[in-house]
Amino acid sequence: MTSMQDSLTAILDGASSGAPAERVPGVVAMVTDRERNLFEGAAGVRDLGTGTAMTTDTVFAIFSTTKAVGGTTVMQCVEEGLLDLDAPARDYAPEIGELQVLEGFDTDGNPRLRPPKSDITTRQLMLHTAGFGYDFFNEHYLKMATDHGQPSVVTCSKAALKTPLLFDPGEKWEYGTNIDWAGQVVEGIRGKRLGDVIAERVFEPLGITDMAFSRTDDMKAHTATIHARGEDGSLAPLDFALPDDPEVDMAGHGLYGSVGEYMKFIRMWLNDGMGPNGRVLKPETVAAAVANGLQPHQQVVMLPGVIPSLSNDAEFFPGLKKSWSYTFMVNDETAPTGRPAGAIGWAGLANLFYWIDRQNGLGGFWATQILPFGDPVSFGSYLDFETAVYGSMAQADAA
Repeated sequence: MTSMQDSLTAILDGASSGAPAERVPGVVAMVTDRERNLFEGAAGVRDLGTGTAMTTDTVFAIFSTTKAVGGTTVMQCVEEGLLDLDAPARDYAPEIGELQVLEGFDTDGNPRLRPPKSDITTRQLMLHTAGFGYDFFNEHYLKMATDHGQPSVVTCSKAALKTPLLFDPGEKWEYGTNIDWAGQVVEGIRGKRLGDVIAERVFEPLGITDMAFSRTDDMKAHTATIHARGEDGSLAPLDFALPDDPEVDMAGHGLYGSVGEYMKFIRMWLNDGMGPNGRVLKPETVAAAVANGLQPHQQVVMLPGVIPSLSNDAEFFPGLKKSWSYTFMVNDETAPTGRPAGAIGWAGLANLFYWIDRQNGLGGFWATQILPFGDPVSFGSYLDFETAVYGSMAQADAA
């Protein structure tokens, strides 16, 4: 594996050096097989203001890479017969039944609302077809935020969840706060905070300690700073962090954690739901969770960056068909990186990216802390990283 080590290290070093517009402040990246990490690397700094070195134990706000963790607790409820994915979600989280559909705005700019034609189901929440969006990807939510005081989802508040629906449940796929609501379903079933459910039912069997909705003092001391990339390509530290002790444990984006801890979670998916300290999911649940759940009229589409400071227009593998499972993107065709059809993965807002290739028993994670999402340097370097992993595999097989 020496050649893979060298090539991946070079990618990390290249991504964190050079002119500001051509680099990231710092990066941690790892690759794992079913048993152990094959590569662990860190380059650059945690904070451009302090110059503190990036290390492999650095803690990141992992944003939407949280979704798969939250989704795991949903599938556990299904497995135990506690949750019917096709029952109204309001049976478990009553407040979701109060939400109405936003049909647009009247001449005075006020929202026009009506009741949805059907109840939201937890299956729709898991598949992002329930009707929710994000204000940084949807103009109507942005207007609700700027003109009508709808709180940002990063406040991790109950008010941030109580958004109108953008369309009737099941009508189409739109990426949004669906998994946050799925976490509320789990809380309703379990009768306890989602963070406690995850710690007990996911992290304990996986041996994960440095991942939580609220950081310990030690985690805070190891946390990387989120940076903003300016229009000129410059980088600057931001005075912004996801809240510790949040009002709501957000299943869609609220976790902090280190890359090494996330690799333990990736290995669970590579090992059919088994962790080092016990089983998290049954093999048949894993198989169901990684399969496409969308209907033909529901397609994964490009994410339009309507708040430029938070996201660029972003899409994995443009031109290739993608679908969605519980709760991952599934690439339906072999990707240019070498990732095979049927592999799963996703990303986090501050330019964190991962993939899980169950066919080859391989997974990886690339973590930076940069806004806006879809940063050309971080995203491009991640794709180079994944490509290099598959290139090294091909060379090893040929030898």
